[in-house]
Amino acid sequence: MYSRTLIACVGVTGFVLATASNADPTAACRTNAQAALTAFTHGDYDQAVKNFAPNIAANVTPDKLKDGWIQIQGMAGDFRQLGALQPRTLNGNNLLVADMDFSKMPMAALVGCDAQDRITTFRVVPADALPNASAQASAPTSATGIASKLNVMSPYGSLPGTLVLPKGKGPFPAVLLVGGSGNHDRDETLGPNKPFRDLADGLATAGIASLRVEKRTHVFGPQAIGTHFTLDDEVTEDALTALKQLAAQPGVDPKRVFVLGHSLGAFMAPRIGQRDPQLAGVIMMAAPMRFDIDLLIRQTRRLAQMQDASADQLNAQLAPLIKARDALAHADAAHPPAGDFFNAPASYWLSARDYDPVAIAKHLSEPVLILQGGADFQVSPQEEFTGWQAAFAHDPRVKLVQYPGLSHLFMLAGNPPSPKDYFKPAHVDPRVIQDIADWIKAQPAHA
Repeated sequence: MYSRTLIACVGVTGFVLATASNADPTAACRTNAQAALTAFTHGDYDQAVKNFAPNIAANVTPDKLKDGWIQIQGMAGDFRQLGALQPRTLNGNNLLVADMDFSKMPMAALVGCDAQDRITTFRVVPADALPNASAQASAPTSATGIASKLNVMSPYGSLPGTLVLPKGKGPFPAVLLVGGSGNHDRDETLGPNKPFRDLADGLATAGIASLRVEKRTHVFGPQAIGTHFTLDDEVTEDALTALKQLAAQPGVDPKRVFVLGHSLGAFMAPRIGQRDPQLAGVIMMAAPMRFDIDLLIRQTRRLAQMQDASADQLNAQLAPLIKARDALAHADAAHPPAGDFFNAPASYWLSARDYDPVAIAKHLSEPVLILQGGADFQVSPQEEFTGWQAAFAHDPRVKLVQYPGLSHLFMLAGNPPSPKDYFKPAHVDPRVIQDIADWIKAQPAHA
C-alpha cells in the first residue's frame, strides 16, 4: 500500500512520499518542516498537517498521522529526541533530514516542500535506510547486461523502466519484474538493498532479459489513488501494459515472455497470467494466499513479539487494523462504504477480498514456479507456503521451492530474523537466481 508504516509484503517503514522536491529548501520550508515534526512527535496531529500541500492533506488526515506514529513507535520503541533538520539530496530530491532518537533503533525524518513552501514529502524511515547522499534515482544500469530506458504508459502518465538485455545475440527469453506493496521504485529499493536489480543482473548473466518499472504510486503518489482504487490499479493494469511493450522489444523472444511477481506482485501474478494468455510462465516469490487486513494483523503480532513490545504497545498498533477489518467485514463491493480504512479506500480491500489467487492459478495454462524464503517473517512459510504446497504439490505444471535461512527479500536473514535484516547490505541469494534462470530455460516457447 501507499502510506502504511507496516507494509504487508515488503516491510518498509515510511509515511508519506508524494511529489519530488527539486528546489533547495528555503527558510520558510525549514520553519514549516520543524513545526510539523515537532507537532507530530508531540501528538498534535491537527497542527502537524497545517502546512501540508492540498493534495497531501486530502489523503493524510490527523488520524492517519496518529496511526502512523503508533506504528513507528511499535517498531522503533519509545521516542526520545528530535534532531536538527539538515539539507540533503536523496535520490535526486532536495530534502530536509532530521535524526530521530528512539529506544530500539534510530530513525530519520525526511521533509520536502513545493515552490510555495508547502510540505509535499513527509517520511519517517530507519536511519540505516537512507541512501548515500550522492545517490540518484534508479538509472538504466546493469553490471552484466545492456541496459536501456523503456517507459511504460499508465493512465496518469509515463512510468520509467529499465530494460536489460544480455550481451550477445538474441532473441532472448524475458521477464517482467512486478514488485510488492508500497511506493517502490523499479529496483524494489529497501535501505541499501535492491533485490530487483540483483535479479536483473543475475538473469542477464544467464542469458535472460528483464524489464523493471517504477510503480505508479511511486511516481504519482496520492494522485494515483482515488476513492475507487483497487489492486488492479496498483498492480495488474500496468503489468499488462509493460508485458506488451516487453514482448515487442527487439532482442526479446515474444513467445518466451514471463512475469515474476514478488510479494503483492506474486499474489497478483495469477491474475496477470490469466489476463495475458501469451505468457510462457508465471513466477511467484513470497506469495501470500490472501492479502487482507487479517494478514497485517498477523504480521503486526509477529513483529511485536520480535521487538518485545508491551501489551499496551501491541494493542495500540492493532486498534486501527481491527477497526478497519470489522468495518469492512460485511461491506458490499458493489456499494463500498465511503471513507478510509487503514490508509486505503474500501474498494482496495474489497478488491483483495474478492480475489483468490489459488483458484485462478489452478486454471492457468502456463507453468508456474513458486519460491519461498524459509526465514520470511512477513509471508510466513508455515502459514502461506504450506497452503501453496497443499494446493499444487501434485500438479506437474507447478514447481515449489523453499530456501532455508532466506528472508522475504530472498537474502540471508539474521538469527532470529527481524526487520533490521532489510537494512543490512546484502544481495539476492545466487541459488535463487540460478533456479529461476534454469526453470525459465526449461520451459517451452508459448505456442
